Amino acid sequence: MSFTVIIPARLASTRLPNKPLADLGGKPMIVRVAQRAAQSGAARVVVATDHADILVACEQHGITVHMTRSDHPSGTDRIAEVAAAMKLPDDAVIVNVQGDEPLIDPALISAAAALIDARVPIATAAHPIADVADVFNPNVVKVVLDKAGRALYFSRATIPWHRDAFVKTRETLPAGYQPLRHIGLYAYSNAFLQAYPRLAQSPLEQIEALEQLRVLWHGYPIAVHVTENAPAAGVDTPEDLARVRLHFGQEN
Repeated sequence: MSFTVIIPARLASTRLPNKPLADLGGKPMIVRVAQRAAQSGAARVVVATDHADILVACEQHGITVHMTRSDHPSGTDRIAEVAAAMKLPDDAVIVNVQGDEPLIDPALISAAAALIDARVPIATAAHPIADVADVFNPNVVKVVLDKAGRALYFSRATIPWHRDAFVKTRETLPAGYQPLRHIGLYAYSNAFLQAYPRLAQSPLEQIEALEQLRVLWHGYPIAVHVTENAPAAGVDTPEDLARVRLHFGQEN
């Protein structure tokens, strides 16, 4: 399957200023992400940004980059603008890779893209949760699936709730109980991507602060690729940046 990766990148970050341009072994983070995404087999990899410094960094390393408006409320809106500017057909498959994921597994990108078809306009990924603390952590987003591997619901709460086992203990995972953690990677058909910015916010989305609940609330199915391995964490803090720099053989 042919697909396009679009990476939204903003320079502003409250916890890590200038994050997309942070040096990782001699290259800016956004360049590392794009080069990693290119290993997925994507037909093209494009960075979508509203800042000239990111434009220059990408061009210096041969990365295709599109400038966008600066007033987009989300990365999804930003990549929708770029896909429209590229005049991609309605059935084109586009994968949204976050600009702070320099260690993302390229196979995860292609697996999500492969789930898009005429019946399923959006796909994402998840992995089994092994740490019992994560099961009860509201910062770890959980997802439950139907028999076809499509999302029934996403939540910060513990879902599914093991009624009998959790009465007895919450120190260990019950036998046969396997909750899934959502991985924030999305693939879309271009037709859906262009329609998404016009969808009204849903009450569930506002309550949980989870944008993907808007999709379910409006009746669109979301396919979920389940990988056995937890992906490498992205870069949100100075501590994350230090960890990733070690991967690239860089001292801090």
